Amino acid sequence: MADLSGQVALVTGGAIGIGRGVALRLATAGAEIAVTYHSHSPDNLAASMAELGKKALALPLDATRSQSVEEVVEETYDRLGQLDIVVANAGGLVGRVPLTTMSDEHWHAVLELNLCSAFYLVRASLKRITKPGGRIVLMSSMAAHTGGSGGAGAYAAAKAGLLGLTRAFAKEVAPQGVTVNAVTPGLILGTPFHETFTPAEDQVATIARLPVGRSGAPADVAGLIAYLASPEAGFITGQVVNVSGGQELT
Repeated sequence: MADLSGQVALVTGGAIGIGRGVALRLATAGAEIAVTYHSHSPDNLAASMAELGKKALALPLDATRSQSVEEVVEETYDRLGQLDIVVANAGGLVGRVPLTTMSDEHWHAVLELNLCSAFYLVRASLKRITKPGGRIVLMSSMAAHTGGSGGAGAYAAAKAGLLGLTRAFAKEVAPQGVTVNAVTPGLILGTPFHETFTPAEDQVATIARLPVGRSGAPADVAGLIAYLASPEAGFITGQVVNVSGGQELT
């Protein structure tokens, strides 16, 4: 396991699902953790952190509000003394709506939540993140490659935008010794995303097509992010890594 002792990580959307798994994995590797939450309570995460002998700084945040993102980054830096690792995990499907009948309001809401929020976070974090040695990871989705399942076109477009944003930021900040990468999870169960938006029969059908023969779990994504956040990954930047069980091979 990567050693992240002495480092500070900020994970948006860290109270549940993949974000929670990432926060716990980074804490297990030794990092001090700040997480943001919005629609879900961080109480469960706090209890799990306590079992690790750690305490997470939990901060409420509407990640679509630029000024609020700036304030959370500054509070993290002020209270924990530094900022080394940033994971832009906040996001969500919002709802399944066909592109041909989608309202402007829905389109903009999905892009604000999934694409603009990551831009706001990275832009704000670069004012405080450790240079050299800073690590930034953006949470995209396999939908960025596939166009998403029914009614997820806006979500797929936003997550695809994150891939371009990752590469653009990576080129701009590489001279400062900061890396920027993206991960694209596939079917990761144990998260509100699929519990809410993916019927059980669709989950079973997807698993049947996966070469590895199982769904993913938050820990599968968290392990990769812990590596990308580590000193060992200093020569990796501008990359997009699938965590999909081989979905792209089918």
